[in-house]
Amino acid sequence: MGFEYVIFDLDGTLLNTIDDLGDCCNRVCRSHGWPEHTIQEYKYFVGRGMRNLVTRFVPEDWRTPERVQRVLDEYMPIYAAHKEDKTAPYPGIPSLLKRLTEAGVSIAVLSNKAHSATEPIIAHYFPGRFPVVQGAVDGLPLKPDPALVFRLMERMGARSDRTLFVGDSDVDVQTARNAGLPVCAVLWGFRTRAELEAAGADCFAATPEELADRILGGRS
Repeated sequence: MGFEYVIFDLDGTLLNTIDDLGDCCNRVCRSHGWPEHTIQEYKYFVGRGMRNLVTRFVPEDWRTPERVQRVLDEYMPIYAAHKEDKTAPYPGIPSLLKRLTEAGVSIAVLSNKAHSATEPIIAHYFPGRFPVVQGAVDGLPLKPDPALVFRLMERMGARSDRTLFVGDSDVDVQTARNAGLPVCAVLWGFRTRAELEAAGADCFAATPEELADRILGGRS
């Protein structure tokens, strides 16, 4: 039967953003004389919002809420200017999205990235493809809290029994669990299959083509 609604995570699921995220963070680190981090390390810094990302790369003995906020205010315009330097859709993602929409599946994006960054990056890489996009906003908790999921589903008119959550991290799995949704974990993102299995993903997709087959359930 398949699913009628799909909610996609962004970073590590639709777009490979890690090089731009890491490069922008290291740019801030260099400006302060702090140690820089590897791209592999940044794969574990991302996923819980931009404030958490900044907190992770700021030296531990320097962290205070006020200092983290100042660094976040410094980081945001840098990322806005460089968020498309190296970022690209994962191979097969544009074809996946085209196939889903042509089959009548309603698709949306939910990210812990700030909404002010999420909307432009989706518009740039997937123009006109996602009618509903939701990033982090003040006053609402981030994933894995389900508040933004419920807000998104209301905007989509989605039924929980016909909706699939798709992501690449333990945060995404927890988000789906908290929202009462099944979750498919993709294996091309920032986390390993072992981590996603431990988190409790319902199923896995090694390629966008495999993901499309799982979503459509025999529909073409």
